[in-house]
Order: sequence, then C-alpha cells, then structure tokens
Amino acid sequence: MTEEERWKAVLSCDTTYDGQFFYGVKTTRIFCRPSCKSKNPKRENVIFFDTKEQVERSGFRPCKRCRPDLSEFQPQKESAERIKFTYNRYFSDHNQLKEELKKLGFNRNRIIQLFQNQYGKTPVEYLNELRITSAKKLLVDTQDTILQIALQSGFESLSVFYMQFRRLMGISPNLYRKQASVKSLGYSEDNL
Repeated sequence: MTEEERWKAVLSCDTTYDGQFFYGVKTTRIFCRPSCKSKNPKRENVIFFDTKEQVERSGFRPCKRCRPDLSEFQPQKESAERIKFTYNRYFSDHNQLKEELKKLGFNRNRIIQLFQNQYGKTPVEYLNELRITSAKKLLVDTQDTILQIALQSGFESLSVFYMQFRRLMGISPNLYRKQASVKSLGYSEDNL
C-alpha cells in the first residue's frame, strides 16, 4: 500500500484499514488508527507505521480518542453498555435515573441512538421490560397493592402500568398474580 493510499484512508477515516497500519503525528507524538475521528493533521506532520511495535519504538503515545493501543476499541458499544448499566440500576427511580444519565455526558437523542444501535430497542422499551420484570416478581412475592407495585417498579401512573403490563404479558397484573398463586400451590388451570 502506498503512502498516498494510506493518507486517503486517514482523510476519509476508513475503518477497513484499521489494523493494517497506524499513523503518527510528529508535532504531538501521538499515533492513531486510520479511522480516528480527530481533526486531520497536516500531511507533512504525518508518518506511517506498519505495526504497533514500530510506533512504540518511535516513542509515540496512543490517541485517547481512537485508542490504537487496544486490539479492539468500540466506543459506541462501551457507551451503550454504560447506559444499559445505568438503566438496570436506576429504572425504578426516575429522578436518580435522570441524574445518572446526565453524568454520562450524552444528550437524550444520542442516548436513544447509541442504545438502539447496540440493543435493537429503544430505551423506553427496555425500561418498560425492566419495570414489568420487577412488577412480576413483586406480584408473586408480596401482598402489596397493584398501585404500590406499579410505583415500586418505576411506573409513574397506574394506567401506564396496566397498559404496559397487558401489552407485554397479555393479561392484567391481577390475573397474573392469581395465576402465579395457583401455580405455586401446585394446581393447573385445568383443575380449577
């Protein structure tokens, strides 16, 4: 591959060249992957390397944006995983969830985009699944009222809870509780 081909790959941030070569910027002593989204350096300041070892022997530091020092770097996946962890931990507390999401440093649209690209569903769909899973457990394990369970599971209104529960489970929360208690007693619905 010629230096001109490499330079074109750098200018276009072409991910297909990642791992085939690295480039260093002489003025900053930083090296990058061809796909790095950082501002393009001046051509005269760029030097190309075939391997990571060559770069390291030359005294260049890895870029903090594209992390060429790692064998695999997927910042969008890592961001989506941090968002999912936050949802898993704070799904039942809207105020805390908002605060924790702010700390991640993404705007609402970016959170939706990252999450949907990684997991194939919107954050709202995922949060509703988490909340319904929590509600199902509470319906079986406690004698709390349906309203208490809805609130403990992170739903802000009873009507939304009923609608989401029926949408995901196909039955009402009351019927789910009754069926679960019948099953726990060892009866089948045919015996009733």
